[in-house]
Amino acid sequence: MNQTSLWTVLTIIGMALVTVITRSFFFLSSKPWTLPGWAQRGLHYAPIAALAAVIVPEIVMTHGHLINTWKDARLFATVAGAAWFYWRRGVLGTIIAGMAVYLPLHMGLGW
Repeated sequence: MNQTSLWTVLTIIGMALVTVITRSFFFLSSKPWTLPGWAQRGLHYAPIAALAAVIVPEIVMTHGHLINTWKDARLFATVAGAAWFYWRRGVLGTIIAGMAVYLPLHMGLGW
């Protein structure tokens, strides 16, 4: 076994140990464990924060740089999707409205 393989195996074992130890903390205590109130309130915002962290860069950036023109189909599709969601509160309709605007602009006009 060469040195690179040895380091790879040791890294995998180390990562497995860290995972097992950190996940088993909840099972080691016999008392019920609860999060503080501030942490529970913070967890309510975690899904929307994660979604924003993934979606927003895809809307406002291209190839790692901010878009510098209004002729970008993603901007208009975002507005259409947001308007639909504000009006009807439906996720499927939001996707359809956004794509109904995005596809003609992107494929038809080349934006």
